[in-house]
Amino acid sequence: MISIELYFDHFGLLKRCRADGHAGAGYKGNDIVCAAVSVLLRTTYRTLLKKADIRLWEDASKRGTFFLEAEATEESTAAFLFAVGSFLKEGLQSVSEDYPQFCTVKIYMEE
Repeated sequence: MISIELYFDHFGLLKRCRADGHAGAGYKGNDIVCAAVSVLLRTTYRTLLKKADIRLWEDASKRGTFFLEAEATEESTAAFLFAVGSFLKEGLQSVSEDYPQFCTVKIYMEE
């Protein structure tokens, strides 16, 4: 089971993402749930990494774990961070809805 936690600030900007575990929906290298989650997380990270005014912290040093923290350092990049976070949230929720026995997503919003 992959457990994912997404944290957003009160404006809806992505703050943190944490994913832990293995889906177990298929053999290593042939797991559609793991592949979908991995592509969404990696694409989010690579997209944010290319934006100069977003500060990032990332850790994927252990198999089956991923951590990302993002901060817009300029007001002009807030909309970009909002859009990328919304895309990630929708994608991960879609995977979780299609494969609830292999992936869960919890959303936390700051007040």
